[in-house]
Amino acid sequence: MTRPNFRPRNPQDPKAGPLRGPRYRRFRQSLAIILGVGVVGLTGAGVIGWTTYAKLVADLPSVDSLRAYKPPTVSRIYASDDRLMAELVNERRIFVPISAVPDRVKNAFIAVEDQNFYTHGGVDFLAIARAGVTDLVARHGRRPLGASTITQQVAKVMLLNSNVLTLDRKIKEAMLAMKIEQTLPKDKILEIYLNGIYLGNGAYGVAAASQTYFNKPLDQLNDAEAASLAALPKSPTNYNPFLHPQAALERRNFVLSRMEAVGFISADLEQQEKQEPLVPQKKERFGPLPESEWFGSEVRRQLIAQYGNDRALQGGLEVHTSLDQNLQLASTRILREGLMAYDRAHGGWRGPVTHLNDIQNDGWEAALQGTKAPGGMLRSWRLAVVLPGATHVGWMEEDSTHTSALIGADLAWARRMHPLRAGDVVMIEPQEGGSAALRQVPRVEGAAVTMDVRTGRVLSLVGGWSFHDSQFNRATQALRQPGSSFKPFVYLAAMEAGISPSEKFDDSPVSYGDWHPRNYEHDNWGPTTLHDALRESRNLVTIRVAAHLGMKAVADTAIRAGLVDQMPHVLPAALGAVETTVLREAGAYAAIANGGHIVTPSLVDDVQDPDGTVIWQSKNYTLGTVMQAPPASSSAVPSPTIAPASGAPAVPPVTALPVPGSVQVPLLTDGRPTLASEDSAFQIVTMMRDVIANGTGRMAGSGIDSPIAGKTGTSQDFHDAWFAGFSPDIVTVVWVGFDTPETLGKNEDGGRIAGPIWNRIMKVALADRPKLDFRVPADITLARYDTGRISAVDGFKPDQIPGASVALHGFGAGTEALTAADTGADTISDSEADMAQAAPSASGVAPTNGQSAQKPAVSDGDIGVGGLY
Repeated sequence: MTRPNFRPRNPQDPKAGPLRGPRYRRFRQSLAIILGVGVVGLTGAGVIGWTTYAKLVADLPSVDSLRAYKPPTVSRIYASDDRLMAELVNERRIFVPISAVPDRVKNAFIAVEDQNFYTHGGVDFLAIARAGVTDLVARHGRRPLGASTITQQVAKVMLLNSNVLTLDRKIKEAMLAMKIEQTLPKDKILEIYLNGIYLGNGAYGVAAASQTYFNKPLDQLNDAEAASLAALPKSPTNYNPFLHPQAALERRNFVLSRMEAVGFISADLEQQEKQEPLVPQKKERFGPLPESEWFGSEVRRQLIAQYGNDRALQGGLEVHTSLDQNLQLASTRILREGLMAYDRAHGGWRGPVTHLNDIQNDGWEAALQGTKAPGGMLRSWRLAVVLPGATHVGWMEEDSTHTSALIGADLAWARRMHPLRAGDVVMIEPQEGGSAALRQVPRVEGAAVTMDVRTGRVLSLVGGWSFHDSQFNRATQALRQPGSSFKPFVYLAAMEAGISPSEKFDDSPVSYGDWHPRNYEHDNWGPTTLHDALRESRNLVTIRVAAHLGMKAVADTAIRAGLVDQMPHVLPAALGAVETTVLREAGAYAAIANGGHIVTPSLVDDVQDPDGTVIWQSKNYTLGTVMQAPPASSSAVPSPTIAPASGAPAVPPVTALPVPGSVQVPLLTDGRPTLASEDSAFQIVTMMRDVIANGTGRMAGSGIDSPIAGKTGTSQDFHDAWFAGFSPDIVTVVWVGFDTPETLGKNEDGGRIAGPIWNRIMKVALADRPKLDFRVPADITLARYDTGRISAVDGFKPDQIPGASVALHGFGAGTEALTAADTGADTISDSEADMAQAAPSASGVAPTNGQSAQKPAVSDGDIGVGGLY
């Protein structure tokens, strides 16, 4: 049966359908081609896609490092009372675990940065869609809105480390974010983010930012302050509250609105927090403890030398130091007052900072605000303008204006050199009672160090007038000649050689080639005891003692004490023609004060890593225990316990017990190397006590009723003024001089300039300490005798007769046996020349800039005169 309308296929019929004839074959061929191209295209696209994916995956960094993520963090330096003194930073970051971050801080960042943080898998696709629609509809021609999650930001900042916005980077960021989510818990991701994000002003992480902007820890922030921190990631510069307070305020309020919208705070609290001030603008920002910069800079230098720059500045070290902040403040103030007193007496008024024209009694504020303060101006000083009449000044105190009369004595002081005129800009210091004192930065410099004589712990260190004006530390870096403050080490060598304090050496003129040393007073006493010679700093006796001992013995003593690294064996060195630092001299004097044990000055008690493990600890004294017993019929009587420095561990006394008996008791022994025997050290201490009581150091001892000992020092031409002295538990050394050596003035010696400064520092240092006496060694005999000039008390060893003297040891008439080689005046022996090549000016410092080694400059001890005597 044939179907209706059926037409038999006729290949020749041009009207045949598409499935018939040539048209059909062409269709099939085209379809095959299309399908083939499609298959090839899809295969190629798949290959390309897979290759691209594989490449992106292969380039992704590992997230394993994030499991134990610990970012570079600040190293923190603490004073002896555990107050934070300073921070060492390249990036200022304080790491805090997520458990220590308050909820309000976490909520503020989540609300504004990633409200779905705890629900998405690393990428918030809803946020991406929302941002895409917004970009298409409302942000034509502007930077696209971001939709990065906190996890993506961790991936970008911590692992990808790229700020170039490319499609590849965004894909990698998303892939890596999802990989991080599969590897780490949410809280760990948030911990990494909050500790690693940059929040401006050099602060990395929320803890550092909290200190930077609010000077308080995280747990003391309110919601408004937490919102201020969360406002910063979008643009740490543009929303910096110190730089752009209005923009920062608007952004902070936006964060508070987001916190309310998400449900972290109530609407009422939102409105209340929006009324809070942005940042207390007058609040002191975080910084080092006041006046601790000299101490902190030396600690920083030592840490970098020991651990390298990266670990010292980014290793999160916890550094506990020996700094006594109260003593540091007092020492800084006292040294400055001493330098100002010298400058006022010798330099005169050097004129105003600058001059402003057309100054009237009002309207001068704007002109004054545009004047830059000179270097070295102290924090307590103010720039002021002299008002018409030239007796009153006006200055700005924060946002208020002040006027006051200048002290009359200051007006007279200025009038002698540069009378004040209206419009002069001067430095003043407001005084109690409403007056103002005229000030100027002194040209003279100084340094002071106080340390514990037994442990070597440095309690205070002042390196100059102003750290902000010059970071050169004159306590640790300036090599200066100590003058007669070197002499105790000559006499210590004599005590070690068995010479007693009552021994006499001739105090008479002597010449060595072209060198003609003299005494300060230009007189001669003839046969003189060592006690009197040290008490009154007699140069000629000191030279003869050094010649008798041999300069090698003197040099060995100074080197072992740490005063110098090396020194030429020439007689001028015995008068202080060597170079040392204030800190070195403090350590050397401590060895005399503590009974002869060598100590190394130490600013750091211990160093801990971020986990709290002690990785370094000062070991300035090593105590061992030996069992020893006293006789049954007697009891051991130890020496008095020495009070340790504030915050220091107690140092058990070193004591000798009676001969063994039946009862066993522990005996503590000091294992440190010794500079000299306890007997010899005590003999020097006793002689130096009379330096203060009846000798050149009288001004230094004024008003101090505790046992003290010390020595003045003045270098040639009065270039350097020193006073070094100690009590049984602390030593202080003070130096005053010009950075470029020049005379301090005729007769301006260590006793007159440095002594009063030392006196005031020691009064503060001793104020809260028990009054201790120097321990007398068991085999020392204390005896009073007539020196020929005074009645003195000295200590004598068992084989010495108190007050006796051998006939001048052959040095009664002179030292004819000595040659110029012994003095350094004309020639230096070959061995001494070798040492001099390494130590020009007897300093122990190699010559630089092509300088040749020179013979040591001759110090005249305390004579301080122009030529060589």
